[in-house]
Amino acid sequence: MREGIHPDYYQAKVVCNCGNEFVTGSTKEEIHVEICSKCHPFYTGQQKASSTRGRIDKFNKKYGVSNN
Repeated sequence: MREGIHPDYYQAKVVCNCGNEFVTGSTKEEIHVEICSKCHPFYTGQQKASSTRGRIDKFNKKYGVSNN
């Protein structure tokens, strides 16, 4: 490998808007993020289930499919 072409690698501190901090490897020393696994709805279980049932009913009504 050629010398001097690769960026420096740091143990970066990641800071989320919610206040959570953790360490990861990166080419930057500090990273600021808007959302992390501590506050993202998918990971916290606060995610709202999409209304797929309504979409299915709309499709069935539009194309004349009956539910037997």
